[in-house]
Amino acid sequence: MYCLCCFPDNQTMTVNPKDSKVQTLKIDVNADASDIESLSSKYSRQDIEDASEIFHYENKLSSKLNARLIGMIALVGVFGTGLFLSSGGTLHTTGPVGMLLGYVLVGTVVGASQVCQTEVSCLYPATSSYVAHAEHFVDRALGFAIGIVSTYSAIVPGELAAVSVIMTYWSDINPALWISIFGAVIIATNSYNVKWYGEIEFFFGILKILLCAGLILTGLIIDLGGVPGQERLGFRYWKNPGPFASRYATGSLGKFLGFWKAVNSIVYSFGGVQSIAMLAGETEHPRRAIHRAAKRVFFRVFLIYIMMIFVLSLIVPFNDEVIAKPNGTASGSPWVRAISLAGIKVLPHIINAVVLTSALSAANLSIIKSSRTIYALAIKKQLPKIFLKVNKHGLPYIAVIFASCFIPLAYMAVNHTSANVFSWFQNITSSVLLCDWIVISINHIAMHRAMKAQGYTREDLPYTFIIGAYAGHYSLFFSVLFLLTGGFPVFIHGYWDFAQFFSAYFVIPLALVFFVFGKLYFKTKLLKPTEVKLKPLFYDVEIRPEPAFGKLKGWDWIALLWG
Repeated sequence: MYCLCCFPDNQTMTVNPKDSKVQTLKIDVNADASDIESLSSKYSRQDIEDASEIFHYENKLSSKLNARLIGMIALVGVFGTGLFLSSGGTLHTTGPVGMLLGYVLVGTVVGASQVCQTEVSCLYPATSSYVAHAEHFVDRALGFAIGIVSTYSAIVPGELAAVSVIMTYWSDINPALWISIFGAVIIATNSYNVKWYGEIEFFFGILKILLCAGLILTGLIIDLGGVPGQERLGFRYWKNPGPFASRYATGSLGKFLGFWKAVNSIVYSFGGVQSIAMLAGETEHPRRAIHRAAKRVFFRVFLIYIMMIFVLSLIVPFNDEVIAKPNGTASGSPWVRAISLAGIKVLPHIINAVVLTSALSAANLSIIKSSRTIYALAIKKQLPKIFLKVNKHGLPYIAVIFASCFIPLAYMAVNHTSANVFSWFQNITSSVLLCDWIVISINHIAMHRAMKAQGYTREDLPYTFIIGAYAGHYSLFFSVLFLLTGGFPVFIHGYWDFAQFFSAYFVIPLALVFFVFGKLYFKTKLLKPTEVKLKPLFYDVEIRPEPAFGKLKGWDWIALLWG
């Protein structure tokens, strides 16, 4: 049970010493009478009981993750197959300068979304973050809708199907075997202790950082003429075939349309950043861990992305036919294409191996995301209570089992016809990411409205960012714009394709249906700013102070790679 150190009548509750989570709270039970009196004057008994109810089930989860693991999990989630394989398609669509500008634009929107999620999560660190926040700050039906839609997108094992495709680079064995092997590995990783998952992702993250550094260095060597027998490239490909590619039209309009089409594909490259707050309920000192990881990881991600995209734009022409039609393995990667053009033969195998770990990481993250979202919905009594069961290590194993039951869907990739259908439905889930960003922005705006109505200021928040006051509106505007224009090519004469239309926009009516169903079934209403329960959250901040991070000394500085 959640620890309550004081009541307005200065009573003290008994704490169960067997509750390992309570032991980590480190409440100062020997606080001075003046401190207790101060809390008593600020918070009513109802506020304290509300805090107990809000955080009760969060306290049943393990707290095995720390800032090191949370930071690396976020890095692993971002540097996925999109950066290593699909960036060639983006380059082909918009050209080198267009791609670079696209990543900068989307990066600012992602940064604003990250600020929103971090500020809200530091006040209310909850499992599945924005799903729980939507119910607390906006409407129970909104939390239900985004929770179901996010769970739906996460349980589709597209990444595991991608693993079978990646393995075809080395072997002609039936893909079903690889799906079985790696499916078992993913289930084992997620079924005992969350720290197993964290340490495995930490290892994968180190590999990805090394790969990114190696590709940047290799790309610069190729561009500057460091490969024997190869001449210096410089900015040759920026001049010929040119800085921008035209799509769907000619002239300036065609260049803009190509740029905007690329922007909508770039959005999904940044999706894993949100995983920072997803495991707040299983993180030691979650507020400080989330804040530092969010602040440092985003800048690392943004910097590495821009560096890699810039180097890539120098060494591969956007009109290259190989990058225009990637096949899902290293042979279709723009990096491998550049290395092949330079006559280097060893690196493609290394890249394919790390891309394999990227796909496994994404599959792992899908199980984490879906199981924790199911757990969060069960906390809010929107799914059966059986999903609240945890093992002795604080892992919600029933939710994990349920999420893992959908892994066999990956066998659809074994049949080519089914794989096409499966890929079609997989594209639908990509739009869910933008819905997540929209809800994150709405939660942030709603929190500020409630704080203003109840007499709180931004200085009262445990952690803030300079741009925090404006981040919600900025992120909301562009996230809605990206979602509404994601399938715009189908509306251009001669480019109509029902599959693309369906995959781009189906998530909108799907979310609306679940929202309306939640409104009718749970009989909910939009919360007024004065109705949002802020005091229990601020009470929790005060009774669970988190120690500051120590100064880095000696070899500790290497932690800046992930901390």
